[in-house]
Amino acid sequence: MDEFGFIDRTDSNAEKHTLKQKLFGTNDVMPMWVADMDIATPSCILDAVRHRLEHPIIGYEIMREQAYKAQCDWVEHNHAWKIEVDWLSYSPSVVASIGCAIRAFSDEGDEVIVQSPVYPPFYDMVRNNNRKLVLNPLVHDDQGEYRFDLEDLKAKITPNTKLLLLCSPHNPVGRVWSREELLSLGELCTQKGIIIISDEVHCDIVFSENKHIPLASLSQKLSESTVTLIGPGKTFNMAGFSISTVIIASSVLRERYRSEQHKMHFGDGAVLSHVAFEAAYAQGHTWHKNLMEHLNANRRMIEQWCAGHPVIGFRKPEGTYLAWLDCRALKMGDRELRNFFVNEAGLGLSAGLSFGKEGSGFMRLNFAVAREVLVRALEQLSRALEKNGYG
Repeated sequence: MDEFGFIDRTDSNAEKHTLKQKLFGTNDVMPMWVADMDIATPSCILDAVRHRLEHPIIGYEIMREQAYKAQCDWVEHNHAWKIEVDWLSYSPSVVASIGCAIRAFSDEGDEVIVQSPVYPPFYDMVRNNNRKLVLNPLVHDDQGEYRFDLEDLKAKITPNTKLLLLCSPHNPVGRVWSREELLSLGELCTQKGIIIISDEVHCDIVFSENKHIPLASLSQKLSESTVTLIGPGKTFNMAGFSISTVIIASSVLRERYRSEQHKMHFGDGAVLSHVAFEAAYAQGHTWHKNLMEHLNANRRMIEQWCAGHPVIGFRKPEGTYLAWLDCRALKMGDRELRNFFVNEAGLGLSAGLSFGKEGSGFMRLNFAVAREVLVRALEQLSRALEKNGYG
């Protein structure tokens, strides 16, 4: 069987299928929105879970130190960052970690900076915890590249600014921030006493011409003022195991975070999640290499398709398996654009506007699918464009 071949998830209770009618008003769409992969979870993970199920009791267990050690080894091998087991804490999800960190390191009414457009829960976690949302939009140039706007950031920092939420690699625009970019941002924040909550869950989905650099690895100051959020969910397509990790080198920040964590009673997760986590990081290296080759081929396919359909702008993502499609040349309003993709092309994508007003005119497509699925999706989009006079 093709390791990255088509798998029918229609009757699996997959979110991207069960919510089609609610989100798109029809079940007749290819769902390519939510960021999990339509690719089989690695066999090393499934085999480890099957083996654990041979024991007849599934009760309370704690995370084995070997599991955390496997993640430490993975991070050092892949990202040249040496972390310690004591720095790690379990979390059910990166979003839960963001909420917990916001409460641990700020008070109600404090300002939290978010760099738009970005993953929608960033906004929700700030607002839902009664903090003041301060937007520092990314700069978007004519070539489609996004960069930090540090001058705007400097102008918006006040004595009440306590946190900055960083998305690295960036969802949805696909940037893998350079060392220089991260240092400039990090130095400004440390000078102003701002703690950075760095969502690095896509850190392993980075294409070969780029390199993910953990923000906290860049200097002692940044190590002491950064809360890093990672996990195996994106890398190994195991979001359904609800397990991620919070990395905090500073003992002071770690104590504050864990105090808030205990109020939430995250616990230590579930036994099958522990098993899957350890197997992923200990045994998943070859599978991950093959995955990146598959994703890169899909990325090239989209690039080639867009070259033949210049009405859809596309800058290859440096990381993530998400294509940020610039549809502004279609000259459609956001509702009209969404309807075009759903009703004309039969594609259920994430509307760019959902990532912030800076996403107006864009659509996000998840290309972590079988090759044949992507071919079909692009064919459907070609026909829809031709039908509407954009051939």
